[in-house]
Amino acid sequence: MDNFEYRPHSTCYEYVVASLPVLSQNWKANPKLAVDEIVNEIKELCSRKDVAIVDFMIKAYDRDQLTKEFYEEAAKSENRFIREFFEFDRQVRNCKVKYLNRSLGVAETEGIVLLREDETVDEMTTDLIMEVLNRKDLIERENGLDAIMWEKIDQITTYDYFDMNVVLAFLAKLQIINRWLKLDEAKGREMFRALVEEVRGTFKGVEFNDNQ
Repeated sequence: MDNFEYRPHSTCYEYVVASLPVLSQNWKANPKLAVDEIVNEIKELCSRKDVAIVDFMIKAYDRDQLTKEFYEEAAKSENRFIREFFEFDRQVRNCKVKYLNRSLGVAETEGIVLLREDETVDEMTTDLIMEVLNRKDLIERENGLDAIMWEKIDQITTYDYFDMNVVLAFLAKLQIINRWLKLDEAKGREMFRALVEEVRGTFKGVEFNDNQ
C-alpha cells in the first residue's frame, strides 16, 4: 500500500489551471527544479492517460529523444496538440539543420528528419524560419524562433478551452520560458508572469488561489 498512487479517472482541467503557481520574488532558486515542480503539480491533477501524454511532451525536451522514431510516434498520437506541435517542431528543426549544413558546406539534406520519402515542405514556413536564422544577433535569432513557436502553439489551441490541449500548450510555452530563465532571468520571469495571466484569462470564472 505504501506505493499506492491516486490518479483521477478523468482530468478536471479547470482545477489544473487553478493550480498554476504564482511567480514569487524568489521563484528562481533553481530554474530547472522550479519547472519540474510545476510539471509535477500538473501531473498530480491529471488522469493516468493524461499523465502519459504529459510525460511524452516533456520527453521531447531531452535532446537525445528527438529521433525519427519519436516524431513517428508523435505523428500517430491520439492527441491533436501532440501531432500538430511536433510536426511543426520537426519542420523548425529541419530548417535549423539545413541552415547549419549550408554554413558547413555539406549537403542540405544531411541529418534532417523525414517521415516520408515524398514529403513536401511548407515553403512559407521555411522562408520565415530561414529569415530568422539569418539574423546576425544571437538574441534576436532566439527571440524570433521562440516567437514563431509561441504563435504556432496559439494557432493549434485557438478553439481549445477546457481540455488537455490547453495544458500541453502551457507546458510547451513553459519550456520556452525555461530557456530564457537561463539566458536572461528578468526576461524569463516576465514571460512567466505573462503566461500565467494569459492562461488564467482563458479560464474566466475559475477562482484562483494566489497564496500558493
